[in-house]
Amino acid sequence: MRFRLACWFVCFICLATLVQAQEWTRFRGPNGAGGIEDDSIPAQWTDADFNWKIDLPGKGHSSPVLWGDKLFILSADPETATRYVLGIDAKSGKTLWKNEYAAGTHKLHGKSNYATSSPTVDADRVYAVWSDNDHTWFCAFDHDGKELWRQDLGGCVGQHGFGTSPIVVGDLVVVTSSQEGEVDGDPTSRQPRHSFVAALDRETGDVRWKTPLTIQVASYSVPTIRKNSAGADELICCSTAEGIFALDPATGKQNWSSGAVFSKRTVSSPQLWKDLIIGTTGSGGGGNYVVGFRPGGDQPAYEIKKEAPYVPTPIVYQDRVFLWSDNGIVTCIKADSGREVWQERVGGNYSGSPVRAGSKIFCTDEAGTVVVIAAAKKFQELGRNRLGELSHSTPAIAGGRIYVRTVSHLYSIGGKKS
Repeated sequence: MRFRLACWFVCFICLATLVQAQEWTRFRGPNGAGGIEDDSIPAQWTDADFNWKIDLPGKGHSSPVLWGDKLFILSADPETATRYVLGIDAKSGKTLWKNEYAAGTHKLHGKSNYATSSPTVDADRVYAVWSDNDHTWFCAFDHDGKELWRQDLGGCVGQHGFGTSPIVVGDLVVVTSSQEGEVDGDPTSRQPRHSFVAALDRETGDVRWKTPLTIQVASYSVPTIRKNSAGADELICCSTAEGIFALDPATGKQNWSSGAVFSKRTVSSPQLWKDLIIGTTGSGGGGNYVVGFRPGGDQPAYEIKKEAPYVPTPIVYQDRVFLWSDNGIVTCIKADSGREVWQERVGGNYSGSPVRAGSKIFCTDEAGTVVVIAAAKKFQELGRNRLGELSHSTPAIAGGRIYVRTVSHLYSIGGKKS
């Protein structure tokens, strides 16, 4: 009996350590799902819950990513467009290194800035992407900030500025560059050159493949990875022209496409529930909707048009999907059918996406208030935490702490104090 208890204890400690140590390596964490099984993050914060607050150079909406005890994030000078890539000690908040890159100024959406793309990280390297009208720079650094390679994927022309984020897929790092058909309704102005999904060798930066996309409406959706019925990985992407589509990560060849399931821009990342892929489409003027699509079908399994999100990416948890709309209405639906379970107004306007820590969902509104609700079958508001500064960013969660970025500050909250 004592031996069994000892074994159970060791297993429990190992599991707890694994949960605490899980990395947050890309936009919205593991596979872009926005969730981690750690219920220790407090819902309502007191002064004692704040580990540190630091100033960031310039401004940005880039979300932090984390590996071990190091955070990585982008920021930018709003006047000169100089980009900053930073490495930060996750325990103390000390800036370990800062790399600066000159870049050209260009047109931006009123809610955008020059640092909206989040980096991605693996055990060896940090990868960051930024763009102007003439260049799209894709760079890799070691964890101490040394630049390892740099690749120019060509200019990016659009009405909003560059906003998608890279992800690591096997021995590749992948990014989407999607461009408008014309800018400001003028077919003669600064024409787009190309739209594509590109995969680069993580070690060398060499382009392994580059799959062209239709130049139509710019997409800012960050892909996710899905295993198909044969057990092979597929890169799941969203765009207005191609709909929901799958690429072979090894070659970039398109495996399948849903066709025209989206009538407007795609910003949120595709989410997975069993054999369903959940995507959203919308515009600043409305007309947003959510689709649940099964590969192999010719029509969506369902559509949600009532108070659907445009920018925020949904949260899938257990058998439910939580839709956090841009105007502060949260809807819980059944993942399999799209049937509404509940719908409640939490208030505020949102340009970041919700994330989940255990049974709690956190989302930061544009005024810098982090609203916390229960990831449950009944609506329950658990907390409301005011940081008091503009935020269009998505939090990161790792090691028992949540990291929240406002436009010019980064906060660390939760976890045991050393």
